[in-house]
Amino acid sequence: MSGGGDRARRHTRYFLDWARSAAPVHLGAEVDMRGVEAHRAAARAAGSPVSVVSYLLYAAGRVLARHPEANAAAVGRLFPRTVRFDRVHAKLAVDTGAGAERRVHTAVLRDVDRLSLAELQRLVEHHRDDHTDGSADAARLLARLPAPVGRLAFRAAMARTSRRPELLGTVAVSSLGHRRVDTFDAFGGTAVTLTAGRITQRPGPHRALTAVLRLGLTFDHRVIDGAAAADVLDELVHLLEACDAALPGGWDDPRLRLGDGPADPPDRSGGALAPVRQGLP
Repeated sequence: MSGGGDRARRHTRYFLDWARSAAPVHLGAEVDMRGVEAHRAAARAAGSPVSVVSYLLYAAGRVLARHPEANAAAVGRLFPRTVRFDRVHAKLAVDTGAGAERRVHTAVLRDVDRLSLAELQRLVEHHRDDHTDGSADAARLLARLPAPVGRLAFRAAMARTSRRPELLGTVAVSSLGHRRVDTFDAFGGTAVTLTAGRITQRPGPHRALTAVLRLGLTFDHRVIDGAAAADVLDELVHLLEACDAALPGGWDDPRLRLGDGPADPPDRSGGALAPVRQGLP
């Protein structure tokens, strides 16, 4: 009997132990993905395929930037308080390997509210194909430490509020769309966690089939209330449904789609990618 598999999952256990203090509540909504699917088809025809998770990251960045109350974290136990972050970093869970060798590693994508869809797709491809990143190094380090020491090290890292966005992100995104999963809930350690399964075909108006995605949103009730979380989910659905294959990048100015509010940071299509720091799961 080997304990290698147990050691490989120690970092996950440390995260789950740390996350027990959260108060996760789950919401869900259906998204009409016909616009996204049309844009994906046009991108494939042009030789630049785009994954669904890139659209989710794009929408999450724009919407969280508009809702600073949800781009935050609960810190402290004896003296609890809420800390808001001025940048939107997304923690992306990436599934690699197969069978008994399957692993999930995470990557923190910085400033997703400022990246174009094309830039986000390049980052997704990079982390899907390159498994020798900082998150894997951190997981291996935690696996080598004695369990009590590793648990303390994880908690010490999470206690540094200023580093929390770079280690854990400010929003988490997870997708199981490559399987026959329609719906699932998860808590990624952030105030808002987005989950997505596969896109299904359902009867729509005039008996035409409609591409539908069930989008899940888990929020930490310590940070925001249900009404605020519902506003975030509503705007995410609105922006995803506003995707149009005829528009550059899939969207026109998001400000016009989401109503009045502060200007969103402009896309920097073709510009240098933001630095990427790898996080703990």
